[in-house]
Amino acid sequence: MSISDFRKKKLLFLFNVFFDVNRSGEIDVKDFELAIDRVCELRGWAKDTPKNKETYDVMMAIWTGLRSKADKDNDGQVSVDEWCNMWDAYAKDPSSVMDWQNAYMNFMFDLEDASHDGGIDVTEFTLVCSSYGLEKSECEEAFAKMAQGQTDVTREQFAALWKEYFAAEDANAPGNFIFGKTSFV
Repeated sequence: MSISDFRKKKLLFLFNVFFDVNRSGEIDVKDFELAIDRVCELRGWAKDTPKNKETYDVMMAIWTGLRSKADKDNDGQVSVDEWCNMWDAYAKDPSSVMDWQNAYMNFMFDLEDASHDGGIDVTEFTLVCSSYGLEKSECEEAFAKMAQGQTDVTREQFAALWKEYFAAEDANAPGNFIFGKTSFV
């Protein structure tokens, strides 16, 4: 793999914390089902409600896209190597973004923008990121680094930070903090 150690640590953080929910070492449909349950519980979207169904549909479309792009051995799972290789290819050519990657980015923005005002503030950001086991204080620090002195982050800004997360080699790049983590050492 041609990916740097720093970028690999960022990708593994995302893989392990947000995707490999059942801690099997690979991502599969069961992980997505557990992730859906986690998101819906966080937001209070009970089973058989429109938001629960919408979340399920979006997340399953993301899973289908992820699997079609990354699951090179067609075993129905995405391994760590497949995950890193896929995001490394994206980092080398962000213009080759796949629909599912945009859907995932928009899903995360919408999940964090609980007030639906077009911006993510520190409270919204911290609530979501801390629900994945990160300390609230670390999430607040990550938001400050990501927002660079602003009180909120717009969707357009989030999209630029998103690309930076997957491509940046600079440990201080603001995009590195979009998932609430402040250090990848």
